[in-house]
Amino acid sequence: MFEMTSLLTLKLFAFAPFNWFLEDAYGAFMEALAKALGLPVLEYAFMQRAYLAAICIGVIGPLVGTFLVHREMSMIADTLAHTAFAGVAVGLFVNNALSLSLSPIHSALVVAIGTALLVELLVQYGDVTTDTSLAMILTGGFALGSVLITATDGGIAVGIDAYLFGSLATVSRASVGLLVLMTGLVSVAVVITYRPLLYVTFDATAARAAGISVVWYNRLMVVLTALVVVSAMQVMGVILVAAMLVIPVATADSARSFKRSILVGVLVAEVTVITGVTLSYQYGIAAGGTIVLTGIGLYVLSLGGRRLGLQTRAWLRIGRPGELFTRVIDNTASEPKADGGTEDEER
Repeated sequence: MFEMTSLLTLKLFAFAPFNWFLEDAYGAFMEALAKALGLPVLEYAFMQRAYLAAICIGVIGPLVGTFLVHREMSMIADTLAHTAFAGVAVGLFVNNALSLSLSPIHSALVVAIGTALLVELLVQYGDVTTDTSLAMILTGGFALGSVLITATDGGIAVGIDAYLFGSLATVSRASVGLLVLMTGLVSVAVVITYRPLLYVTFDATAARAAGISVVWYNRLMVVLTALVVVSAMQVMGVILVAAMLVIPVATADSARSFKRSILVGVLVAEVTVITGVTLSYQYGIAAGGTIVLTGIGLYVLSLGGRRLGLQTRAWLRIGRPGELFTRVIDNTASEPKADGGTEDEER
């Protein structure tokens, strides 16, 4: 009893700074913003948590996803999301079978990190390619989750729906606390290891020659991806969580430098998640799906804008219509004839 009381006291003490931030700092700011903008929705505690979770996802998604996209490893996010689903199923199954109170998020985190390291081991030591190992683990993780669900006669199916599709209502104080912690951890890790990660991303061979441990940084990247996936799972859902590591990065593809690509990706992601969460609440639709569709819409607009910009620059290079007509006439006058000569040569 004494140990349990001590553990509870330690837990409350550890969360005291976050509780102060959530209620007195962030909560007060959102209430003031609600009054200034005339939006009562910002005063609701569950929506404040949802927006804070969305902002965190908008930061860490592109922060890690930019490296994955440039490595052509986007599918690893989807793979880890499906194995995180298996981790959630493991947690719910253990709770149901053994009457425990294991957090599904914690079990998903352990399974996702273990899977991330397994992918690296298969690629490094197994005689398989990256896409093959990803495909096997993705299908295996989803298969394990489905087996555990049916093993309890569907008893945990209701509890797992929120993790599959995401929900604003399930974003608890503890979940937001975990997401804020993971956002800080992932951001600090990327800042500290930015240069070697960048080196490994664009030229692994040269990185090895320079003495950089490519294997270690590859493992770090997949572990960071696992942290992002599990952290974003309750808002986005397992099925759609990988989108936030890919779509904002693809939208920011026209950036002129890698750092600017990350920055633009984060800005796009923030617009995406905030708009998606707002629309989700306003129309009572799935948060994860709304966020993803919003992101795809921004990508299409960006793609259209880039195409229009390219056409405009090409037209400006050619010149105005009158100059274009003059150039055509001049070129026609000196066009080669069928025998390879020109009119001047024939004369």
